[in-house]
Amino acid sequence: MTSANYRKPALAAALAGALLVSALPGTAQADNFTLRIGSGHPSGPSVYANLMETFFVPEVTRRVEEETDHTINFIEGYGGAIAGVSDTLEAVQDGLLDIGGYCFCFEPSKLFVHNFPYYAPFGPQSSSDAMTVVRQVYDEYPWLSEVFESDYNQTLLGLSGWDNYHLGTTDPWETVADLEGVRIGGAGPNLPWLEYAGAVPVQSSLPDGYMNLQTGIYNGWLMFPSAYLGYRWYEPAPNYTLIGFGPMVVVGMTMNLNSLARLPEDVQAIIREVGAQYEDRSGGALDEAQANGLAGLEEAGANIRELSDEARAQWAESLGNYPDIQSKEADGRGLPGTEVMQIYLDKVAESGHEWPFAYELN
Repeated sequence: MTSANYRKPALAAALAGALLVSALPGTAQADNFTLRIGSGHPSGPSVYANLMETFFVPEVTRRVEEETDHTINFIEGYGGAIAGVSDTLEAVQDGLLDIGGYCFCFEPSKLFVHNFPYYAPFGPQSSSDAMTVVRQVYDEYPWLSEVFESDYNQTLLGLSGWDNYHLGTTDPWETVADLEGVRIGGAGPNLPWLEYAGAVPVQSSLPDGYMNLQTGIYNGWLMFPSAYLGYRWYEPAPNYTLIGFGPMVVVGMTMNLNSLARLPEDVQAIIREVGAQYEDRSGGALDEAQANGLAGLEEAGANIRELSDEARAQWAESLGNYPDIQSKEADGRGLPGTEVMQIYLDKVAESGHEWPFAYELN
């Protein structure tokens, strides 16, 4: 589906007008600027999109007005109003969106290496710790940021992610063997996590989850508490097992390079600074969302239990080759898979986190 299919009629006229303004020569001298910002996921239950709406947009708006001679206006389109989850990178690249937030998991080809946290599950268990480690990887291996500019005509303003992944199911289960043959939804890079359990992985996305669980297209979802509560999946699938695959820092907020270049330097600087602050806030916001999600699920009557340490260690061991397999796959595509993965494993070890199974690259 193309990004055009996601546009809402109510935004069509505004978008057309904004596109016209952006195309006019000399707009960098204007006092007021209009930018289009959006995401494929809705703002409410998706922390990264919520921070775009509740922090990034108002903070940039405030600072530009207070600190420069200019003003800035945002046309906001979350929840696929302008571009869907798998179209946002391209929407930013082409200028349909000036700023977009999206999960790298929906770009398995273009951003294969950027999904590296998915390839080593059971890592740091708090989003704050995960954000710190992944930022260290990006800083040590600048290609991860530079490729957005060199290949996709956009710059990375800030990272975000998902809180700790667990497993929700329509039916209760006691042992991992009970999951054999059960159809479970996920987001591409995390589907191999299910191989050990013998479950049947099904590629899906957040907006489809409730209906698919309700109708039995699949009977489980690999999902973090904030979204499991926010999308009310506990209604069709009330059994939630805490496994601790880990938070995943695999979301980026990017800006089209042409759109950025049209702005005065002082406005550009504010956007970059607030983008960095957006990233700084993401870890704590995700941890808070997870805590609220678990509390909300319990209050809603979900059946919450925790997988035993022994079963968790066995599950991790079954995925022992996954980081190496994915790294070699990236290497074969001419990408720095092994280099990035080794840095990540080293940074996690330096953080003091103890893996339930020690991954090694061959």
